[in-house]
Amino acid sequence: MGADREGSARRSPVGAVVYAACGAVLLAGCASMPDSGNLQDVESTPRQDTQVRVFAMPPQQDASSTEIVQGFLEALTSDDPLYDTARKYLTAAAAKTWKPELQATVLANGPSIQTTARPVGREDADSITYALQGSRVATVDAQQAYTPADGSYRKSVHLTKDAKSGQWRIDSLPQGVVMGKSDFQRNYTSVDKYYFASDTSAGETGQPVAVADPVFVRSRVDPTTQLVRSLLNGPTSWLGPVVRSSFPTGTALKKGVSGLAPDDQNRLTVPLNVKASRIGPAKCTEMAAQMLFTLRNLTPTVASVALQSVNGGRMCDITESEAESTAWRPSTKRPDYLYFLDSKHRLVRMATGGTSTIAVPGPFGAGTKPLRSVAVARDERTAAGVTSDGKALYVTSLASDGSLGDAVLTSHGATEDDRLTAPSWDARGDLWVADRNPDKPQLYMLAQGVGQPLAVQIPELNGRIEDVRVAADGVRIALVVEEGGKQSLLVGRIERTKSDDQQEVSVLELRSATPGSEEVTAMSWAGDSQLVVVGREQGGVQQTRYVQVDGSTPDGAAPAALTGVLAIAASEDDRVPLVADSQDDGIVRLPSGDQWQKVVKDGSAPVYPG
Repeated sequence: MGADREGSARRSPVGAVVYAACGAVLLAGCASMPDSGNLQDVESTPRQDTQVRVFAMPPQQDASSTEIVQGFLEALTSDDPLYDTARKYLTAAAAKTWKPELQATVLANGPSIQTTARPVGREDADSITYALQGSRVATVDAQQAYTPADGSYRKSVHLTKDAKSGQWRIDSLPQGVVMGKSDFQRNYTSVDKYYFASDTSAGETGQPVAVADPVFVRSRVDPTTQLVRSLLNGPTSWLGPVVRSSFPTGTALKKGVSGLAPDDQNRLTVPLNVKASRIGPAKCTEMAAQMLFTLRNLTPTVASVALQSVNGGRMCDITESEAESTAWRPSTKRPDYLYFLDSKHRLVRMATGGTSTIAVPGPFGAGTKPLRSVAVARDERTAAGVTSDGKALYVTSLASDGSLGDAVLTSHGATEDDRLTAPSWDARGDLWVADRNPDKPQLYMLAQGVGQPLAVQIPELNGRIEDVRVAADGVRIALVVEEGGKQSLLVGRIERTKSDDQQEVSVLELRSATPGSEEVTAMSWAGDSQLVVVGREQGGVQQTRYVQVDGSTPDGAAPAALTGVLAIAASEDDRVPLVADSQDDGIVRLPSGDQWQKVVKDGSAPVYPG
């Protein structure tokens, strides 16, 4: 914020007081800016240590209009819980109507400021308008949901000079807050809250399936309480149609509760209002499981959650192991094996992290039909495979007495590249695959892997599906879609309905998970709301990176570089190594915090169950 820029007016340094003991930084908006029409950037606050708290300073006496705008923008990036300091830059009326929680707009850099209206020759004019400008990166809405954005941002801020005090204040401004990308990364963190799939249970267990709903909370402003409130308020609108909450409608924190934190036993007690008072033990246990899954995503040290009634009585409590017995969550289910095809196109497997390769029992391991891609069901009892020519999809048991039977789906595409994609399973046992035949491109779902292929409706789809990976929860699906020479990664919501005893399946509200990517060549689910993607941006080189389903980039380092990646495999459980098919080195894997290691030279199409 206090940096000089070539060709612009020199800025006076930003006032800051650092309190090392309490970890606080006080910011004052002191930059001077010309009143001409030239643009001047408001630079983002440099990234701070995670323990440093940043608080803005109120406007100085007789501050200029430009200093008021600068100070207000800096106050938006502070750790002030209710933006009380930011409101001091506003008139009393504007302070009452401004709602910062409605939206956060993220720009590539801090907003530029331009004077747009001031009477010529009247330096003492009592009003002035500035335009805030920049290149949009994303927005975070009132539900705390992140959406990638592009294009230009331009909003007006109007100031007046009070006739009595002679002080400049902002009297008209856009709702929400605006800040540069680096300030956003310092101020906000992405966290998954959890709900249950409304019509999905996991395999034979019949457990409700937990579904991650990523939101952004302010990382230094009582994030635990923020996250609990967000969970109780319900799912985001994108996920809402396919999930349910166990909390009764209207459930909220008990009035006046804030500063939620675990005790010295790592138990977090959550006091609820009267709406949650009339629920049975089973429903309460589900509520507690939702709460624990959510809180452990923010604070992994939380060992248990206790729900408390409005009068202070104990409703129920739950530990991590009890929560996992209550609901099925993909990231807690570690697969037993890694699967891939050997040099003879037979299905083989290797213990997760192991070194010995063995053929799987049954027809796929025996090589009855040479394969080019496979998918293994989540219970690791059944597998689906596409033949080496891409024409036929077979499903068979991974048992020594399994038989191959007839193909469950056949493509009539003219070439191998115009036939079936690799298949994918969800936790309920349904199988998904796309036919790339240009004459009849279609996504199919086979109930339990054996039913009649059901054509899935995707009304918003433009282009041809090149790859399919359904999330374990069965309510989200990732698709690599080719259109106009570009391959994009899109995530859609799966909705199942019944009409006249006929099941209908649709994929709705497709959204990009890789904005800016020119070519996505491989992908896999790598967490409850995260994918690993191989691709390149326009003019760039091939890279492997992690992305969130909402299009944001998670914190942490990208996987170590690897060239010539043909396929990628990951598990929702991050303890399991990332595996790739490299054009140069065959099957390789990446243990956590390590470098890529060769597994087997002659192999292809690696997959974990799913």
